[in-house]
Amino acid sequence: MGAMADILGAGYQDLGRLEPVDPRSIWPHEALNFTPWLAQNADRLAEALGIELEFEGTEHAVGGYSLDIIGKDQTNGVVLIVENQLGDSDHGHLGQLMTYAAGTAASTIVWITTRFRDEHRQALTWLNEHTDQDTHFFGVELDVVRIGGSVPAPLFKVVALPNDWQKSVRASTAGAVAGSRSELYRQFWAKLLERIRSEHPSWTRATAPTQNWLWMAAPIRGCAISPVFGGKGKIRQELYIDRATPEQCRAVFDALHARRDEFEAAYGRRLEWDALEGRKACRVFEPAEGDVQNEDEHEKYIEFFIDAGERFRKAISAIDGTSL
Repeated sequence: MGAMADILGAGYQDLGRLEPVDPRSIWPHEALNFTPWLAQNADRLAEALGIELEFEGTEHAVGGYSLDIIGKDQTNGVVLIVENQLGDSDHGHLGQLMTYAAGTAASTIVWITTRFRDEHRQALTWLNEHTDQDTHFFGVELDVVRIGGSVPAPLFKVVALPNDWQKSVRASTAGAVAGSRSELYRQFWAKLLERIRSEHPSWTRATAPTQNWLWMAAPIRGCAISPVFGGKGKIRQELYIDRATPEQCRAVFDALHARRDEFEAAYGRRLEWDALEGRKACRVFEPAEGDVQNEDEHEKYIEFFIDAGERFRKAISAIDGTSL
């Protein structure tokens, strides 16, 4: 027994212990410290929620109040809001959350606290159960920990979430009858995402949707590198520019277009440049032939989308597009 203890102890004697850190010691003020930090670290929250998201602004005016963060849930293509609370959940913040959701037409609503009271966690669960399939309420508890003298690390723990993914299953079941186009989209995206997670796991956290496009965040803020079934026997891989205003979208498009020759040289093929006049967004894309109903061709489409995704990321890197 003593020999076994020596063997086991030799390999584990240096293990540390997680120690809690007071979040207020890291972020003394919610609005001045925590909200700006979170705005710069959206990927940490996105990972916890399991969605792609983009923050567009902080201290966003809603009537006479200020919403902490507004942005977009890119996975579902809807407005996302975040309300922060460095303290226990309370009725006041629950009321503010409802006010902000109504004032922004948000469909993904996130409440972050350092501790959720049971009644408020249950309230979010009730809202998820009694709202439509496009509305998602998340309750997230924030902890900060360290090991010994290590740098403190934030931990986001989701304690209330949509039944989604029960809701999404219900939506798929209701709207994606076997053999329907929406079900074919879902099946195709599932196969594409399986390849992406194997070969390029950093590209997306998306789940397979039933629409004709899939959002994957681009290295340029407010943009996506999206595979699309465009109809009429066409598919395309596009760099979709979708920032908060038409002016911001056009500024990114124009900056890229000014370096079109360099961009296309790095991409390796000619591209289509579409400012989408009269609409907010702009796009740059490569078209190809394809229809989701041609199931025998799905593997060919997957190869096209992965190859074009690699080319877009290479071209963005070549012109330092991440700085736009």
